[in-house]
Amino acid sequence: MRRLFIHAALPLFAVLGFFVGLSTAEPYAPAAYPLASLRLDPFPLSELSYLAGAEGHASSHALAPATLADLTPAEPALQVTEGDVRRGSTLSHAMTSRGIPPDVVDVIADEMRPHFDFRLARAGHTFRLAQDSIGRVVDFRYRVSNTSSYHMRRVGDGTFEIAREEAMLIPRSARIAGAVVSGSLYDSITALGEKGELARDFADVFAWDIDFQRSVQPGDTFEILYERLYRTEEDGSEHYMHPGRILAARYEGTAGLHTAVFFEDESGTGGYYRPDGTSVQGEFLMAPLRHARITAHYSAARRHPVLKVVRPHHGIDYAAPHGTPVWAVASGEVIYRARAGGFGNLVKVRHSNGYVSYYAHLSRFPNDLEVGQWVGQKEVIGYVGSTGLSTGPHVCFRVAKNGQYVNPSRLRTPAGSPVSHELMGTFRAATGLLLDELRGGTRVVATES
Repeated sequence: MRRLFIHAALPLFAVLGFFVGLSTAEPYAPAAYPLASLRLDPFPLSELSYLAGAEGHASSHALAPATLADLTPAEPALQVTEGDVRRGSTLSHAMTSRGIPPDVVDVIADEMRPHFDFRLARAGHTFRLAQDSIGRVVDFRYRVSNTSSYHMRRVGDGTFEIAREEAMLIPRSARIAGAVVSGSLYDSITALGEKGELARDFADVFAWDIDFQRSVQPGDTFEILYERLYRTEEDGSEHYMHPGRILAARYEGTAGLHTAVFFEDESGTGGYYRPDGTSVQGEFLMAPLRHARITAHYSAARRHPVLKVVRPHHGIDYAAPHGTPVWAVASGEVIYRARAGGFGNLVKVRHSNGYVSYYAHLSRFPNDLEVGQWVGQKEVIGYVGSTGLSTGPHVCFRVAKNGQYVNPSRLRTPAGSPVSHELMGTFRAATGLLLDELRGGTRVVATES
């Protein structure tokens, strides 16, 4: 028994000797033990097992060292619920279907009502609700667009603060390049992983030079240097929203070679110019709408689809879904807005230099469009329909000069003002950088879109 006691006591004597040694050691010398060299390792969890008995109770001969986490009370976890409003549904239904109690939905609706009425919820709107451990609303965000949201949060006295917030979008430059495969620029760009908005904006840049419903052919190539806009989320991550401004663009195909760069002067006025400084913007656009399909060209002899007789067709027919906006190809004065026999609903706009443009078979007119009104280029003057002698929704677009019809596809009118002589040096320097980036850079990653 005495031998067993001595063996059991030896570890205790060793520990006491360690502390006695500490009391007689030399004072701590900072120069010998710089603080920066110290490393405080956490207690290894794998070594905790030997400190507990078979049933998990702490042994009487050892204690686990306390950590900071043991001494700091944990924050109660928030319950976060996210969702969106589906077509044909309501915001209240979208929230309750996600397990949010009706009384919580009522609290949010009542608090939000002075700022946003739940009845205005639309498909595609999203929400994010954070609740505490007893179900109280801590934070609620309702997003109505890519950049706009309503934020409701609980403050110290139990009331709520609600504000409309506009997100700042961060632009990052990117490049995309490819070839037209199917005959549609839209399909070719979306096949590369980018949103269709970029195809629309690209077509707008060259709208004065290229009719993208008539001139695009498989094998045509394009390059686009543009901004991709990102939104910073609540957790600090970035989320890609949509394409931003096009910085430089190039298109080569049956319509020729076209290059444009964006340039902004000191006053903040910007526009698109060719590399030589001339403006790409002309007096007339090539087409009165985007994303349409040509079903009839300008012709001296065409068999009319309704009358079944051969006669001239002095315009271009663009087929598009019913209700597609139709815009004025150039600024001018509205001189006709009414029904006109076989033309159906017709708008006529008088422009400078004796030109008049026609837009026939419209379904309706904008409510505020009146005869005598001045409209700008790309201002909506009607909507695609099938009124008059028509077999389907389309717009018949015609142009007359001094009372005689002319082929709209061959119309050439003066361009806008070029870059001034004083700014030409700055323009060339900026253009050189953009064109260098347009020829190189990184291709857009499809999964990011």
